[in-house]
Amino acid sequence: MSMQIISVFDIFKIGVGPSSSHTLGPWKAALAFRELLPELLEVVSVKVLLYGSLSKTGIGHGTDIAVQLGLEGFDPETIETADIPFHIGRIKANRLLQLAQRADGPVSVPFDPAKDIIFEQRSRTFHPNGLTFIARLRSGRKVRRTYYSIGGGFIVREGSVSQLETRKRIPFPTETAEELLHYCRSSGKSVAEIVRANELREYTADDLNAKIDRYLRVFAGVVHKGCIAPEVNLPGGLSVKRRARKMAARLLGAPASSDPAAFDAQLRAISPDFTTVTSWVSCFALAVNEENAALGRVITSPTNGAAGVIPAVLFYYRYFCKGASPATERNFFLVAGEIGSLFKKNATISAAEGGCQAEIGVSSAMAAAALTEALGGTPEQTLMAAEIAMEHHLGLTCDPIGGLVQIPCIERNAMGAMKAITAANLALQSEADDAVVDLDSVIRTMLDTARAMHEDYKETAEGGLAVRVSVAAASC
Repeated sequence: MSMQIISVFDIFKIGVGPSSSHTLGPWKAALAFRELLPELLEVVSVKVLLYGSLSKTGIGHGTDIAVQLGLEGFDPETIETADIPFHIGRIKANRLLQLAQRADGPVSVPFDPAKDIIFEQRSRTFHPNGLTFIARLRSGRKVRRTYYSIGGGFIVREGSVSQLETRKRIPFPTETAEELLHYCRSSGKSVAEIVRANELREYTADDLNAKIDRYLRVFAGVVHKGCIAPEVNLPGGLSVKRRARKMAARLLGAPASSDPAAFDAQLRAISPDFTTVTSWVSCFALAVNEENAALGRVITSPTNGAAGVIPAVLFYYRYFCKGASPATERNFFLVAGEIGSLFKKNATISAAEGGCQAEIGVSSAMAAAALTEALGGTPEQTLMAAEIAMEHHLGLTCDPIGGLVQIPCIERNAMGAMKAITAANLALQSEADDAVVDLDSVIRTMLDTARAMHEDYKETAEGGLAVRVSVAAASC
């Protein structure tokens, strides 16, 4: 099998919450199915079958919403998130999907979400997150395709070859942490420089910097939006109230400014004592994942459920560490993406496959490595930080109450961010050559643990807190 070539922009994807595997992946699958249809005007009916974890927690994760929006052709990266309830309400009320537009108006087909989205409890064999689309054409022919949402917004069509294996050759093809470290040692480059060299096969230097800067702005935007969002209950029926706005106001001594530049100035004026800093790290993480739970726009890092860890640690670096600059923040982004790709290639970033260790654990490892290099760590220390962070997330289960990405997911991002900072500090104060466990070993162990984990703790809402605290979730 040829080596997978995974860009940092495969790991980081801009999309809509609350889940990369249950929302963004199915949404992208629906868009892919649209592209396969021979002629949208010839479609007379559409059905969607959701399997396994997508069925068991699909309502709480918005899978039903995602497939409807995807079938109508909306792009998760650009859709106006405030309009999502209107579009879903229109489909439900009219029982029609708008598949295309003509000069004389929309082309619609009958579609009743209550009947045409079918929740199958059984799983398909390839992956727990399976979904099948069936379209019937005027000719009587049926077009049927099955997709798997394999975590982090990645999808695979049944019977297809991954596009990740068909990209341009790169100067430093990396499958393992050992190979990455070899390239750093033999070339004298940092981890970020190795990753940058690979990305420059697809982008010019200016284009790469511009794209990274765009993602950094999205990170900043979602933190800011979460810190000024009204203190209302999140959707889904759990009555979980947003906390980031009140927390930010308490820490600032005044409400967070609605102007992004003024909010940035407020943060730069903070006196960084230990309690204040740790409280802000939690606030940043909560802000992002409250936005995610409310179907806001976030970045998979490497998943939506873990979207708050990277920006929380990035903001810790930006506002409370010396030496932060646009250039070092770009390096932070590159290193985080590369560590995420190692887990993607050699284990999993899907909670339905590996529990929450595959989401918060991986994001914490990504953030720890990124912070370590940004603070001047060696490549050895950078990889050591990733290993430490994951080592202390091994076995973390995914047991969302009501099938929603809220409890324990929102607070868990704050915990993952703090573990990442601790892991970075430990690595920076250590001799990496003295480490007993290397990153490749902990990645393989994470996969072994995932395989041994009971299915009830893999995003099914059938174990742990999900059954101990029984709350029926309403639709997002």
